[in-house]
Amino acid sequence: MKTSKLIFLLLAGVLFIASCKKDDDNTDPKKTITLKLSGLEDLGTDFVYEGWLIVNGNPVTTGTFMVDASGKLSQTTFELKATDVDDATTFVLSIEPKNDSDPMPSATKMMAGDFSGNAATVSTGLLGDFSGAAGKYILATPTNGADNDENSGIWFLDIATGSPAVGLMLPQLPDGWKYEGWVVIDGTPVTTGTFTNASATDDADPFSSTMPLPDVNGADGFFPGEDFLVNAPDGLSFPTDIAGGTAVISIEPSPDNSPMPFTLKPLVHNIPASAVDHMVYNMGQNLSFPTGTVSR
Repeated sequence: MKTSKLIFLLLAGVLFIASCKKDDDNTDPKKTITLKLSGLEDLGTDFVYEGWLIVNGNPVTTGTFMVDASGKLSQTTFELKATDVDDATTFVLSIEPKNDSDPMPSATKMMAGDFSGNAATVSTGLLGDFSGAAGKYILATPTNGADNDENSGIWFLDIATGSPAVGLMLPQLPDGWKYEGWVVIDGTPVTTGTFTNASATDDADPFSSTMPLPDVNGADGFFPGEDFLVNAPDGLSFPTDIAGGTAVISIEPSPDNSPMPFTLKPLVHNIPASAVDHMVYNMGQNLSFPTGTVSR
C-alpha cells in the first residue's frame, strides 16, 4: 500500500511539472512587428510574400501575406516570440510558392534592411546597385533578312562604333532573379525573353522568323532582343511597327508565373513615333522600387 501511494505521488508530481511546462510554453512573451511597405504588387494565386527575421544568423519566419491590385497588404502585423523580435538584426522579404514545404527562405529575396533600435528601413538594395543602369537599343529584324519590316523588332545593343556591342549596363542579379525585355505594343506588353547576361542571346524567340541571328559573341551568340514577325498574341498583328511603343527592361522573380512585367523596371524608354531602324536609342532610368519600414 505504501509503495502504491509513493508511485501515485511521483506520477502526480511529473504531471504537475509537465502541466507547468505546457503553461509556460503557452505564456511565452510575445511581441508584434508591423510592416509598412509600398510598391509591392499582386503575385497572383501561386506565390506569396514571406517575411523573415534574422536571429543569431538564422532565419525565423514572420508569416506570409498577399498584396492586392492596389498594393494593399493582406496583413501588416505579426506576433512572434519576444526574444526573436528583440534579438533580430535584419528583416528580409522573400517571394515563396504558396504551397511551400521548405521551412527556409527561397532564393528570391526581394527586400531587406538592418534594425536600428526598433525599426528597420527596408529596400531592394540586395538586388544590386542600379544607380549606373543604362541601356541602348536599335530597331531591326535580323531573323527575316535585311530591309524587311525593320521597325518590327528590337535589339538591346549598341552599334555606334559600326559593330554590335553590349547595349545594357546592369548589375549582376542574385539567384532567384532574371532580367526580361519588353515592348508595349498598342498597350499590350510583349516579352522579348529573359536573360542574365546582357552580352548573350536571351532564352526565347517566340515571335522571330527562321533566319539565325548573327554570331558575334561566340558561345554567347547575339544580344537580348526579339523580332515581332510571327505568332502574334491575341489582339495584335505581326509584322508591326513598334515606333510609338515603350521599351522596358524589368527584373523578374524566377520562377515567374505572370505574363506581365514585374514591378521592378530599372530601364524604360518611349520609342519615338518617328523611330527609324538601326538608329541607337537611349533608355532612361526608372528606379522607383518598393521601399518601407518594419517596426518592433
